[in-house]
Amino acid sequence: MLKTRTRRRLLAAGLVLVASYLLLLIPDRELPRATGAGQEPFAWNRDAFWSGLEQQFVEARSTGCELLSTNIEARLLDVSNRIAGLHSAELSPDAGELDRLEDSLFELAPLVAACPQWLEQYAGAVCRAQAAVKLQSERWDPGDPAARARLYRMLSGTRMALEEAMLQAPTNASFPSLTVTSDEPSACPYIVRYGVKVHSGDLLVSRGGAPTSALIARGNDFPGSFSHVALLHVGETGEAHIIESHIECGVTVSSIEDYLKDKKLRILVLRLRSDLPAMRADPLLPHKAAQAALREARGRHIPYDFAMDHNDPATQFCSEVASSAYARQGIRLWLARTRISSPVVAGWLASVGVRYFETEEPADLEHDPQLRIVAEWRDRETLFKAHVDDAVTDAMIEQGRPGEGLSYSHWLLPFARVSKAYSVVLNLLGGVGPVPEGMTATQALRVDRFQRRHEAMAERLLAKAAEFRERKGYTPPYWELVRMARE
Repeated sequence: MLKTRTRRRLLAAGLVLVASYLLLLIPDRELPRATGAGQEPFAWNRDAFWSGLEQQFVEARSTGCELLSTNIEARLLDVSNRIAGLHSAELSPDAGELDRLEDSLFELAPLVAACPQWLEQYAGAVCRAQAAVKLQSERWDPGDPAARARLYRMLSGTRMALEEAMLQAPTNASFPSLTVTSDEPSACPYIVRYGVKVHSGDLLVSRGGAPTSALIARGNDFPGSFSHVALLHVGETGEAHIIESHIECGVTVSSIEDYLKDKKLRILVLRLRSDLPAMRADPLLPHKAAQAALREARGRHIPYDFAMDHNDPATQFCSEVASSAYARQGIRLWLARTRISSPVVAGWLASVGVRYFETEEPADLEHDPQLRIVAEWRDRETLFKAHVDDAVTDAMIEQGRPGEGLSYSHWLLPFARVSKAYSVVLNLLGGVGPVPEGMTATQALRVDRFQRRHEAMAERLLAKAAEFRERKGYTPPYWELVRMARE
């Protein structure tokens, strides 16, 4: 009799579990098809030019640096003269002088890649060129497509040219991990890190190491290198805090040491121009913006904004932390909004909660003419991995189906929903659960599958890159990485 009751109880429990599992299998309601911002994403359309640069690099390696030195020196002088010419002229975004400067920097890259003793000087030339074009852009309409394209080409394009040269340098060669572009004047409190003064109110634009970081960086109309924005606050006593928003837990305040411990592939420091009318009226404006952001972050819990609605600061994604802080001081950052027009990317992002495809993304912030580039730091050990992740992401976007959401394992949905319920309890108690606040179980599964697929493709690409290096004797450039990632 006892055994019969036990069997019945076990059977009942089993039926309850099966019924619960089946109920938890019911999918979320179907989302409307996302169309994106409706613009045409930027495309270089210079495949033959890139291949030509690679061939020049191969030939330069055969020629040898002793014979190339005079040519490199002359080209660097020519670039310096072109940059100097920009300071005495007012140019339109489509000016031929800018085309020639851009091509000169690109054509110099393979020679420097073959002769890395020139890397420091080439990096300096790239920084000066970027600063000069940023200066020109202060007179341009930020929303003008030609202005946006020119800034992208001269900032992101020359950054990639420099990094292609960097990646060919042997491990014993000097490597300019830190490049300093300007020391924009600031009256705000500061600290010194990596030999650079960083002031309260400075914007730290960085790149994380996760596959989702690569998607954030590459998924907009101007694919870039950055995936995260943080706001620096420096107190009167020199104590520094970072205010930033994380997918896992929303807006947080951390020490700069903890910020730097978190995996960063690169960091760009941007600073509000000191000659802006608002800055002349109040030189401490950036510090006040940082103070207000710090007070708000400490005063209330600010969830992460998965919708990417930059107009509603009740919830905030990383860019919104910076833009809302400065907006309260009368400064609108991202004068030209980020557009996400790719139907593939729009479909993916919509399936994980994004609703706004004209928004503010980290990679576009350096284009804002109100900001000056102060410095950029790269992690030598992970620079190539950043390029691999970008190439994989570009290939995945090319191969994606327009408008479709990220896929997920439907059979794992019940377990993910239990995990989400557990996360909700932790959130109520002030903790962080396995499924982020504001993200559904389905969305978490979508992100997980995307990351797994990206990691698998990156692993295969790293193996192919190693074979390429063994066969040809040099690191595959970015266009080769994209080609191999497509295979």
